[in-house]
Amino acid sequence: MKGFARELRRWLRWMFGLALILMTRAPVHAELLSLEAVVTPSTIVVKDGRPVTFAVHGFIEFNSLAELFPYIETQTRRWRLEDAERERLARELLRRGIESRVVSMMDERPLEALMTHTREELRQAVARLKEPVPAGYAEVFLAVQEKWKHSLNCWSAAPSISARVLSNWYPIEEGIELYGSTYDSTEHFWQAVKYHPDVTVADLSDLLDRLEQRDWRPWLARLDDDPKTYLPNAYAVEFLRHNLAVQRLQWFRQELRRQGVKAGDHPRLIQQRGATPFRFSAYEEKILWGDLADVLHLVYRFSPADDPLAKRLAEHHFDAVYLGGRRMAFISEEFRSVMLEIWRVKYLRMARFGEAIRLIPIEVRLEHFLNDGDSPDIPIPVYVGYLNQIRDLARAQP
Repeated sequence: MKGFARELRRWLRWMFGLALILMTRAPVHAELLSLEAVVTPSTIVVKDGRPVTFAVHGFIEFNSLAELFPYIETQTRRWRLEDAERERLARELLRRGIESRVVSMMDERPLEALMTHTREELRQAVARLKEPVPAGYAEVFLAVQEKWKHSLNCWSAAPSISARVLSNWYPIEEGIELYGSTYDSTEHFWQAVKYHPDVTVADLSDLLDRLEQRDWRPWLARLDDDPKTYLPNAYAVEFLRHNLAVQRLQWFRQELRRQGVKAGDHPRLIQQRGATPFRFSAYEEKILWGDLADVLHLVYRFSPADDPLAKRLAEHHFDAVYLGGRRMAFISEEFRSVMLEIWRVKYLRMARFGEAIRLIPIEVRLEHFLNDGDSPDIPIPVYVGYLNQIRDLARAQP
């Protein structure tokens, strides 16, 4: 009996030691996420058995902030930059990474931990860290906390109904009439308008053939090697790197087949509301029609003028956005301002949406943050500025 008791105690000590090891090494699971875990660089947040990743420029993903730090170092040494430029770049990448870690599309717990603690508690949690952190780490966390204590993240899967309604993806039951046609949502209009009325699905298939036949590595390397091109357009370059991969181009083709579109169909027309509403969901609008159009417009934008593919894209009207007799450069203030024009219809002429945006207290800033993703056609800061501007206009209405 004594021998059994000794073995039991030894087994319990071994299990307790193993538990301590696992507690110090294992990722944080969905049951609990403390403030200390959020600010600790090595923390890997896990939900439903999978790491909750975050991103910089939308496509460069990380499991932990500790993984982010070497990336920042390589980026600051990637080009010959002045010391001040290098410091600004490091701080900006750190901010992007920390905000993406906290304001997650997959897990609200990091933001919850930050919002339910005081500024001083956050400062102390960072001060207690035993792991090395880059310069400005605490200041960036404090800035992110301050921003999101006074902001509402408006996107289609937000926990707040108000935030979801203010998303471009929000389905409009009665449809919305814009520029003489009716659409299922403002997202449907925004993506459809990137296609010239004359463009057909057959034209898209032809362009996909040409994209698949090219080796894009030298073309992308030209963008990567020039900081004056890459840094102001980092999201666009990473977006192209992701979407010009052969597998992704083949996915576009497969999606067109899956949707049952015909060679003679006109993308702008079929994205409008037809006999059956919601033929395409807002999600399909973005990842199929929107992303494909963005690829074609961006390839034209970043290609040399004498590139045969650029000439082919121009023949199919991907040299600009054509709307109501206007010809607007894809990356231009004029095209971006169309977003404000369509929101004037949604929020100033449609009573229910005007009421929805007016009811959000003016002290709350409307934001739009999705894992540090951006948009080449309308950068997020511009989008957010328009959203707050349209609220001011709606509040000024009788």
